[in-house]
Amino acid sequence: MENVKKGKKKAKVKLFANKKKSTPESVVIEKLKSQYDSIDITKLSKFTDLPLSQKTIKGLRESKYFKLTDIQRESIPLALQGKDILGAAQTGSGKTLAFLIPILECLYCQQWTRIDGLGALVITPTRELAYQIFETLRKIGRYHDFSAGLIIGGKDLKFERKRMDQCNVVICTPGRLLQHMDENPLFDCVTMKILVLDEADRCLDMGFKQTMNAIIANLPPKRQTLLFSATQTKSVQDLARLSLKDPSYVSVNEMTTPKELQQSYVVCELHDKLSVLWSFIKSHLKQKTIIFFSTCKQVKYFFEIFCKLRPGTSLMALYGTLHQLRRMKIYEDFCKKQSAVLFATDLAARGLDFPAVHWVVQADCPEDVETYIHRVGRTARYHRGGESLLLLMPSEIKMVEYLEEKKLPVEKIEINPMKLQSPVKKIQIFLSNNTTLRDTAKRAFSNYAKAVYFMKQKDVFNVDALDFKSFAESLGLVAPPRIRFLDRMHKREQTQNDSALDTVNNKLYFKDSDDEEEEDISEDNKTSKPSNKSKNKIKSANFNHSDSDSDDNFMTGVSSRDHELGPALIEPENALQATLELPSIKHNKPVTKADIVKHIRRKKLVVNKKIVFGEDGAPVDNDSANLELANQNEECCGIDIEKSKLAIREADKVDKKKFQEKLKAKHKEQKRKLKEEKMRDMEQSDRDEFGESDDEGPDVSWLPDPDKIYREKHNSEDEETVKSDEKIEEIKKEQVKKTKKRKKQKDPDKDEKVKSNKKRKIEKLSANLDVDETEELALMFLKGGK
Repeated sequence: MENVKKGKKKAKVKLFANKKKSTPESVVIEKLKSQYDSIDITKLSKFTDLPLSQKTIKGLRESKYFKLTDIQRESIPLALQGKDILGAAQTGSGKTLAFLIPILECLYCQQWTRIDGLGALVITPTRELAYQIFETLRKIGRYHDFSAGLIIGGKDLKFERKRMDQCNVVICTPGRLLQHMDENPLFDCVTMKILVLDEADRCLDMGFKQTMNAIIANLPPKRQTLLFSATQTKSVQDLARLSLKDPSYVSVNEMTTPKELQQSYVVCELHDKLSVLWSFIKSHLKQKTIIFFSTCKQVKYFFEIFCKLRPGTSLMALYGTLHQLRRMKIYEDFCKKQSAVLFATDLAARGLDFPAVHWVVQADCPEDVETYIHRVGRTARYHRGGESLLLLMPSEIKMVEYLEEKKLPVEKIEINPMKLQSPVKKIQIFLSNNTTLRDTAKRAFSNYAKAVYFMKQKDVFNVDALDFKSFAESLGLVAPPRIRFLDRMHKREQTQNDSALDTVNNKLYFKDSDDEEEEDISEDNKTSKPSNKSKNKIKSANFNHSDSDSDDNFMTGVSSRDHELGPALIEPENALQATLELPSIKHNKPVTKADIVKHIRRKKLVVNKKIVFGEDGAPVDNDSANLELANQNEECCGIDIEKSKLAIREADKVDKKKFQEKLKAKHKEQKRKLKEEKMRDMEQSDRDEFGESDDEGPDVSWLPDPDKIYREKHNSEDEETVKSDEKIEEIKKEQVKKTKKRKKQKDPDKDEKVKSNKKRKIEKLSANLDVDETEELALMFLKGGK
């Protein structure tokens, strides 16, 4: 027994001896940090070769990320060392992991928790790209204890506001981030360590300039900044705004397209684009295609009309004016599809990773080479094949030269016109029956013209070269709709080329720049040198000067800089300023034409009004004067039909004006009366029972009206009381009648005795009276009887 017990004890000791002691996390972190400076980029090929935490490596392995790309191999070691990075690489090269892995490792090494607040901020230009980055972060960081938040527009603001202080990593768009900075007291960026700008050139573009300036002003200056894009910015201004400290520039095949991508272009007229797209979709039904347009209205119209035509494959549309939840659903559905057609704007051109896209078709010419690169980058990602097609008009062939300058291989393709399928007649039938579809077609037409007008490269885009009539017919419209925007722009261009008189008149109201004044003075000094006696006088106008293009030479200026203007010019100008209440010309801020118009409207001054004076010298109304002239012509020369017609028309105008004035006065009077009645009603409701306002007492207006509630009850009670009173009166009457009957039955002789006694007394009195006295007595009795 003792031997058995001893054997059991020895076995237990061996089991305890085999257990390994876990190393503390702080020791592991220090070991990883010590390896950052000794990383050899040439020996890196897999993620396991990098000094990363086991949680990150496990997340990458389960997400099926094993090999490093070129941009990841060069940028991740620098980011782990805490340096600022400007990363540029071609589309589909894995830039997302190049900044997400350093974020996870930085927060892990600093042992970041939810209590510590915000640690990393990732800003993207579009919501779809932010959603895509958030999903990849969830995959690779599933074993870390950090909290991440997706802050984009179109979602519940209250839900985001309550949880912003608990997020360690925030992935957002600029607009929603600035809204939280301004309105949310829980959101604070003081603890932030890393700032990432994905598609940095777009984030720092003019569209987001003010928003990004406001965001950067709220961020702490001590931070690590990472910028990534396929077309990286090199502007000194942009880099100075971000306050980068010795940034290292990492460029891998910048401004290039993948080698596996086959690029081609087609030259066709504007009215043939729809038939080219239709025939392309019909011939590629089992492939995944993205078709880019320049405006949202075009995407909407082409999607709706192609759905009516039913090509035989699933169609989708992605553009900015859609609701956020619908945009997310379309993005996810297109990712899952194996064959589909997506109509999209440049919203889908940047950063989005659509798996297995076969074709990218650009129905409208991109505004520049950078946009072309980003559009084409939706296919041929991660060393896979893909094809792109660019539709160009004859006036847009200059874009091919720009692409060749950037060494982008683009081949020309000829389309066989016999194989084109034109659905224009079917479209016209659909538009004739559907007014809403017709309106969308008109909006697509006008917005396309507007987009072409606003393009920067005028040597490529020319609005005047567009054939609007044939383009409208190709969209299914009977006639081209009026483009009011272009009409306004042409008028504005004409107004810019005004005559010299307008510029001279404007000098009274607007302050000229110092350079122009100096030029005028120097020219005057060259033409004539004044004597010492005429220092404080104004020079006479020199109209014999030779012809010149500049309008400033129409009138000569002051003789020299030291000369002062006399009262002849100063007083009228000051008087004009006093009447219009304009600020003085010496003020630094220039007075605009809009300010003058506002002042005139406030003063109710009528500009360019013609006043006709009669023989007496008093002003005469034009309408009445015209009528009098017409009547004089009739008296002198007889009836002239044309003159009488004019007179009748003028009389009608006068009558209409008077009638309109009367109507206006009547409406004003009615409004005034209604206002007075409302005020009276309000005053009466505010007064209490004693006629005084019940300001001190409690407000009982919220209580229900007792009359309405208890009216029926009171009415029933009143009816019962009335009935009871009637019954009581009837009972009393019956009792009185009974008593009278009883008295009559008891003493019938008493009444006769009383009557006989009265007769005797009257007879005694009448016997002793005269005739006159009896008459008076009779009258007295008659009056008393009445």
